[in-house]
Amino acid sequence: MVHPFAVPASPPLPSGPKQMRVSMRPFSRPAPETIPECPASAGIGGRTPPPRRKAALWRRRAASLLVLAMLLPAAQEMNGLTVPVAHAALPDLPSDSPFAGPSGLSFNAPAFDRIRDGDYAPAIEAAMRRHDSEIAAIAGNPEAPTFDNTIAALERAGQDLAEITLIFENMVAANTNDQLDQVNAREAPRLQSHFDKIRSNRTLFARVRALFQNRNRLSLDPRQKFLLENIYRDFVRAGADLPAAKQAELMRINSRITTLSTAYRNRLLAASNKAAVVVGDRALLDGLTEAEITAAAEAAKERGLTGKYLLPLINTTQQPLLASLKNRALRQRIMKASESRGNTPGPNDLRDMVATLAKLRAERARLSGFSSLAALKLDGQMAKTPDAARHLLTAIVPAATSMARHEANEIQQVIDGEDGGFQVTAADWSHYAAKVQKAKYDVDDRVTRQYFELDHVLRDGVFFAANKLYGITVKERKDLPVYQPDVRVFEITDADGSPLALFYADYFARPNKSGGAWCNALNRPSGLMGGKPVIVNVANLARPAQGEPALLSYDDVVTLFHEFGHALHHMMSVQYYPSQNGFNVPTDLVEFPSQFNEHWALDPSVLANYARHYETGKPMPQDLVEKLKQARNYGTGYATTEIVAAALLDLEWHSLPAHAPKQKADRFERDTLRKYGIALKEVPPRYRTTYFQHIWAGGYEGNYYSYLWGEIVDDDAYEWFMEHGGLTRENGQRLRDMMLAPGYSADPMELYRAFRGRDPGIEALRRERGLEG
Repeated sequence: MVHPFAVPASPPLPSGPKQMRVSMRPFSRPAPETIPECPASAGIGGRTPPPRRKAALWRRRAASLLVLAMLLPAAQEMNGLTVPVAHAALPDLPSDSPFAGPSGLSFNAPAFDRIRDGDYAPAIEAAMRRHDSEIAAIAGNPEAPTFDNTIAALERAGQDLAEITLIFENMVAANTNDQLDQVNAREAPRLQSHFDKIRSNRTLFARVRALFQNRNRLSLDPRQKFLLENIYRDFVRAGADLPAAKQAELMRINSRITTLSTAYRNRLLAASNKAAVVVGDRALLDGLTEAEITAAAEAAKERGLTGKYLLPLINTTQQPLLASLKNRALRQRIMKASESRGNTPGPNDLRDMVATLAKLRAERARLSGFSSLAALKLDGQMAKTPDAARHLLTAIVPAATSMARHEANEIQQVIDGEDGGFQVTAADWSHYAAKVQKAKYDVDDRVTRQYFELDHVLRDGVFFAANKLYGITVKERKDLPVYQPDVRVFEITDADGSPLALFYADYFARPNKSGGAWCNALNRPSGLMGGKPVIVNVANLARPAQGEPALLSYDDVVTLFHEFGHALHHMMSVQYYPSQNGFNVPTDLVEFPSQFNEHWALDPSVLANYARHYETGKPMPQDLVEKLKQARNYGTGYATTEIVAAALLDLEWHSLPAHAPKQKADRFERDTLRKYGIALKEVPPRYRTTYFQHIWAGGYEGNYYSYLWGEIVDDDAYEWFMEHGGLTRENGQRLRDMMLAPGYSADPMELYRAFRGRDPGIEALRRERGLEG
């Protein structure tokens, strides 16, 4: 078996732009969640019913939205900030502070062995002071504004703040505690105020406006002109040209939104932990594997519930364990616990909070000159307008709900055949869908898991495919410090032998980790400032019992390919200017590289390399491979319906105008689902309003449709690959040069037209999801 890091690098093809882009514009629009989402795995569990895209979504950090929302442009799921390679000591920090200067480690990796919880707040404050002085110098420059002394200077500013907040944000999302949550709650409003002051600086804006008005006479190259236009637009959208009183109002609203988003994240985490289902009788766990039962016992023990079993919840409505559990009463308990998060009276009730957030966001959009938050967020996206996004979603509803009803009928037949005596509900769906799938395709998750051992999937699947496409090689680095013992570190080398990136993998679920899976940048490299990308993939895979292998569901496998697709995008798109790096592309394109990378999970050459029995090393039998391929789209009706329902909820919440009254969350959700003909009782939205973290504390507000938009683009691009030889270095290099490396240095739709020869069409998505006709 050949590991990708052992394969001699393919001869380098003519290489594309070596610089990439990651953004940290202090004046840019609030970034989406962080490339949120998530997945199918987490908790203790079995397979989540929906097919391929289920694992494709992700939470991408629960958001300390902290700086992300201020420093990044339209990128989401991810953090596009980055760590400076070299910087002077920060003022007011003791010399022994881990943030006082470069770490001295390879790739200037974070010194996690020296960083303490108490180090973040002083470092953030010191970095803000430095950033203030940098901005003051730019705004107060007595020389006439030039691209270099204003736009490039803004790109150079704030490196320290970007580095510190990126590291901090990942800690808050992936490994938090009470002290970090307190720091986050205290610093988030201060950071919001800090960036509001920059974005409302009239002297600074006057320099940017002067350059913008003369942009056609400045002899700028295309990427410089594109950057200038985006920076000007971001200033305007942030209210830089508003009267002083309106600016002050906008700043108050922004501060309130930041405070509420932070409180939302903390309260939802508490609600999810409290909602975990405790089982006292082992017999009720019939259907789970011995390893899953042991893991549940260990989870209970960690909470002081020795002798009991704890079934934690993942962030989606459906829960993986429901597929395996035979006891219907327990399944109903789990589903009720899932759907009630933030939706019942008490300290963790989130209904009024989300309605307040929606109202505040509508008011913010009004001040920025937009009819709604969705209109503001889609300005500059590929979809352009909320109506275009809504058209995409509603065009899918009839076929998706029709297929979901067909699936429900099949499930009901199984229930009736077993003399169940009840109508299928959301709590029953996964369990009986698994039976239908097994009867149709004879695919048993417990059997397939034996061929998906985590290390093999990662090395011989995810890394192997990347080697075949892009020529990169991977080697593990055990000499670098990590923030939690589970975390692993890998050095990525490019096809020409040069260092490309440092990659951290944090895959197992923990009680103090936000749900889902995501990709974060931990630094801010660029051609302008130097450095190489430092990236982390975070997931919530079920932790195996002590001494047992980590065996994955197929959805888990797809999650690993998905998140590494984000990592590849980031490491291959370091542009000259920081705010033009990969994660900063429009929200509705940011999922393209990750969802595109999912396709290789079932590529014959890739699957044959990693799908091997964890005990014998034998490859997955070909008949099982064929069954897996045939079965992968079973459940498309449910999967498509639940995600479209969630996307419509998001779009409707954020299409509210400022003059609309504050909504009642329960009624608003019910009315929205009925309005669009997607209120299927058996198929609840992937996220109900109160636990829809992507849109309330994840940066995806008004943009959750982007998962489907990104899928349109990725399925269309994949069909191009299949028309031109599939998984080859030549094809991979073409994608890298034309779509990944440019980052946000040009209009993404123009880049795609150059790559594909036309605009993306919805037909490929229909074929992929089996929604034709």
